[in-house]
Amino acid sequence: MRYIHNLSYRLLIYSRFLGQKRLILLLSFVVGIFSGLAAVLLKNTVHFLNSLLQIIINEGSFNLLFLALPGIGIILTVMYVRYFVKDNIGHGVSRVLFSISKLGSKIKRHNTYSSIVGSTITIGFGGSVGAEAPIVLTGSAIGSNIGQFFRVNYRTLTLLVGCGAAGAVAAIFKAPLAGLVFTLEVLMLDLTMSSIVPLLISAVSAASVSFFLLGRGVVFDYHVVRPFYLHNIPWFIVLGLFCGLASAYFIRLSMKIEGRYSRIHNPYKKWIIGSLILGTLIFVFPPLYGEGYKTLQLLLDGRSSELFRGSPFASFQNDYWLLLIALLMLLITKVIATSSTTGAGGVGGTFAPTLFMGGVAGFFVAKIINQFSFINVSESNFALVGMAGMMAGVMHAPLTAIFLIAEITGGYALLIPLMITSTISFITILYFEPHSIYSKQLAARGELITHHKDKAVLTILQLSNLVETDLAIVNPKDTLGKLINVISKSKRNIFPVVDDKGKFMGIVLLDEIRSIMFNSELYDCTHVRNYISLPPEFITINESMESVMRKFEETNSWNLPVLDKDKYVGFVSKSKVFSAYRDILVQFSEE
Repeated sequence: MRYIHNLSYRLLIYSRFLGQKRLILLLSFVVGIFSGLAAVLLKNTVHFLNSLLQIIINEGSFNLLFLALPGIGIILTVMYVRYFVKDNIGHGVSRVLFSISKLGSKIKRHNTYSSIVGSTITIGFGGSVGAEAPIVLTGSAIGSNIGQFFRVNYRTLTLLVGCGAAGAVAAIFKAPLAGLVFTLEVLMLDLTMSSIVPLLISAVSAASVSFFLLGRGVVFDYHVVRPFYLHNIPWFIVLGLFCGLASAYFIRLSMKIEGRYSRIHNPYKKWIIGSLILGTLIFVFPPLYGEGYKTLQLLLDGRSSELFRGSPFASFQNDYWLLLIALLMLLITKVIATSSTTGAGGVGGTFAPTLFMGGVAGFFVAKIINQFSFINVSESNFALVGMAGMMAGVMHAPLTAIFLIAEITGGYALLIPLMITSTISFITILYFEPHSIYSKQLAARGELITHHKDKAVLTILQLSNLVETDLAIVNPKDTLGKLINVISKSKRNIFPVVDDKGKFMGIVLLDEIRSIMFNSELYDCTHVRNYISLPPEFITINESMESVMRKFEETNSWNLPVLDKDKYVGFVSKSKVFSAYRDILVQFSEE
């Protein structure tokens, strides 16, 4: 233990000789390596556990194990989180955004491994979620904890969190450019040269680790055979509209279902309900089992006839209309299966379910076009472009969607349709949902960092750090003489009036009693309560800084009282807010 302590101390000393810029580049490389290793570990453990369980399951028949396995995985995850981790590790990307916004980019140490274990159990047993969000949280936690060890400032720590996220996405998809863009677009880091180079280093190093350990294979393998034709542009616009509407459905229904689960306080009751719903859906629709990448591969390979093998819909695949109904049911139920998995206590993300729905949506639209149009379109290409369209809508990340699908296919043959569908989907979803599935709840609470720099700085500012408690307090029962004595020793011109129980009664302003200050005849016969006035506005201790600044602007005040319910806490001044604002803005802007 002493050796480790001495080694840590020496590393800290040596890091000071490197200089800030060299240290950041070195740390971004280290974060990329560890994020890549974490992604490889998660991918292998999920695949190993899933393969082990598949030996037991006979996929070609109605197997009742489909009903039981996902529930077993969820209850094991619940027990692991409840009794070992003892912390919430769900919704990985949202937790990263929250840590950047409200926790100074500090992520707990257990997040460097706990999400890997939890998601491995959940997905390995058939939970209908993805491994991408947990690995993003893991990579971000690696970056955060390495940064905390070297005691870097907030801006650098946030950059290292982004490096971990970029490395995680780059490694799990072997797509370094998509990892970089994901961090800029979803985590909303500033696009500057001081941030772009470390992010590139992390993404490339993580992807290299993944290539070295896993080979060139990706989550699904597809190479564009049929090229893009200009006369198909209207159909890709239609696909974009469909994906945008499907994205709105995905976001709203998943939030609603998870909200219902959150109102159930007994974890075992949640597990029973969620497991029954999930198991039943998987039994009826086997493609809902696990991440769904096998289903996507079948669609890309043109083997849609194998989609519903072993399910009540097996006979549908030979009939056009029945197949369309089955595909539509997949789109409808995937959201329920995903939300039931996480709502019941499973650990996983919406990245893979989004790709799944996008692939099914693209294939569905192509089937309809080929039936009713004189133009024959590639169903595989539409499935691929649909994935990008759904990503652009659900995650509000059109650039990530474009580059991810382009990198996965090994080329840019479908770049134009990817851009068209992703853009249309993104524009469509903005009409219904101004925030992505990751940021919707944070935005509602005013806890979201954005690319709008002023709002981002205000989000980082903590009201509790700006409250001034050095103002002289007076009691409403005090005499004027006692008030004058307090004024003589104070350097402020505002005096909060607080009763014996700590309740805020109002304020006394020096300007309002200046005319009677030297009238000694009133010192003993008049009291503070005769001179109390109410401030133009109050601020609550948990109020957002955006709301605080709005109140300053509306009242044209320079000082406002801060209350905890009706109890006096202190005052906050506009000048102190501006000073703190400038300090953080310097951190944001420096190159």
